Amino acid sequence: MPSTVNGSITDSVTQVNTKVLGEVPATAMGDLMLTTSQALSAGGQNLATGQQQANVMYQAATVQGINALMNTGNAATGKVTESIIDRG
Repeated sequence: MPSTVNGSITDSVTQVNTKVLGEVPATAMGDLMLTTSQALSAGGQNLATGQQQANVMYQAATVQGINALMNTGNAATGKVTESIIDRG
């Protein structure tokens, strides 16, 4: 028993398929742009965090250098003072 499908149904399905196929490139480009923008944002955040951490490290190194200079000065001053007291 042959069955026939109404032409309106066939046209409707064909139009829906054509619509979906037509939207695929735009959807793909949208997805690409979204993932690219998210990756660039993450890269920018990582860069800012790296700069902040480097600045903390530079500041700590500067403080350690100043402390070393000050301690060296105290040691030298102590040695000179000791030699002056020994002569007295």
